[in-house]
Amino acid sequence: MFEINYELEGIDTKTFYGVQNQNFNLIKSSFPTLKITGRDNFIFAMGNRETLDLLRQKLDDISAYISKHNSLDVKHLESLLKLKDENEKQLVFDQDIIVKGVNGKAIKAKTTNLKKLVKVSEKKDMVFAIGPAGTGKTYTSVALAVRALRDKEVKRIILTRPAVEAGESLGFLPGDLKEKLDPYLQPLYDALRDMIPHEKLEGFMEKKVIEVAPLAFMRGRTLDEAFVILDEAQNTTHSQMKMFLTRMGMNAKFIITGDPSQIDLPPKQQSGLKESMQILKDIDEIGFVHLTEEDVVRHPVVKKIIVAYNNSEKKDQ
Repeated sequence: MFEINYELEGIDTKTFYGVQNQNFNLIKSSFPTLKITGRDNFIFAMGNRETLDLLRQKLDDISAYISKHNSLDVKHLESLLKLKDENEKQLVFDQDIIVKGVNGKAIKAKTTNLKKLVKVSEKKDMVFAIGPAGTGKTYTSVALAVRALRDKEVKRIILTRPAVEAGESLGFLPGDLKEKLDPYLQPLYDALRDMIPHEKLEGFMEKKVIEVAPLAFMRGRTLDEAFVILDEAQNTTHSQMKMFLTRMGMNAKFIITGDPSQIDLPPKQQSGLKESMQILKDIDEIGFVHLTEEDVVRHPVVKKIIVAYNNSEKKDQ
């Protein structure tokens, strides 16, 4: 059972509810499987996630209509509550959809192992997602974090990466510390921009509701009520990984993503990811999801490249 707390922002609540709650009663009757209540400018609902997502979408449409026309009669409300066509019905009730992104883009788990990542993350508060580049593990993890924030399961999102130099010298990059580090964090920014409108994302980041920061900035913190993603975890050291994992606070979700085949640490430096996978493998509360080249969601040639490199490395061993 899931729940949402929807705020009616910037619209006249009397118009929304209608005379003697006529509009609100129509909304409730359109969603018989949900328990829906309203108080002032807040709508509360409980039920299954897919139907709650549909209710949220329809409340967005109703709010937009009231903002534009400053009125809402039963005829127009009935039209807003109807699904437009079979494609929309299929899209709304597609259980693989995690969130609706910018411009209504459906962001979903596209492969068997990504679907497994979604299911495991719903059951366990700490999950390792291990696999090659292009499998969508980071993108899917960010989508799960955005959904958790949207559904008020957490109060903030924290995305972090170790700033390890891969063929470039950090010191020679132009700009201040933030400008030097931003290139390492760019994939995380890109995922967020796909899922949250620009102005809303900027507001979240200004208020620290969403924070994108290098791993070193996590030291000394306790991360309560947060969805935290550690990306490129194969480039952590023993001490960095231990430091990160022990930051977990109450009501927090952690996802650690990495590719053990792409370690950029010095040759004699052991990867904190590889070590932690071995040390933590028997802890029931921690989930492990392994992705392969079959999960690659980039250009089809990427899958072939990964296979070719894997075959070459096996020959060299």
